[in-house]
Amino acid sequence: MPTPNPAALDFLLTRRSRPAKTLAAPAPGRAALDPILTAALRVPDHGKLEPWRLIVLERGALERLATLAATRAAALGLPEDRAAKGISQFADSPLAVAVVSAPVESDKVPQIEQVLSAGAVALSLVNAALAAGWGAAWLTGWPAYDRGFLEEGLALRAGESLAGFVHIGSERAAPPERPRPDMAAKVVWVDA
Repeated sequence: MPTPNPAALDFLLTRRSRPAKTLAAPAPGRAALDPILTAALRVPDHGKLEPWRLIVLERGALERLATLAATRAAALGLPEDRAAKGISQFADSPLAVAVVSAPVESDKVPQIEQVLSAGAVALSLVNAALAAGWGAAWLTGWPAYDRGFLEEGLALRAGESLAGFVHIGSERAAPPERPRPDMAAKVVWVDA
């Protein structure tokens, strides 16, 4: 018989990402962030390739990235509202962690499995931050897909991509619950 962990299951059934705009300082310091990052890296990783890396972005780095996002938005000719959204995720964030998908050459492990492992890191990072009492949100937005931004701002190498930015901080306001998927519409049971 399995040994249930009701507290963990209750957490997963009630977990809720926090909108990044509701996060403020203080953010976790390095000592508080260490167990969160450790938990985030405990994900499925076929072949033990560790096809991801994390870049912790503190306030100085976030300010630099906000400036770079403004420069890149102008160079790309983005509409003002779209540019502003990309800039604000760095300008307003107390702390963020860039989750980089860094696939490794492997004859046994397909690249898609490695990319999915990086996505698992991002979700585990959000859940670990929430479990530690912080607010957290996993965002992408246009900067996450702009190669110029990623290379100049985060020094991403050829073959690397961004799974997302996980913003972590103190909650200014709890968000309202949002509608959840209809199990009957999304789950199919197959018995034969």
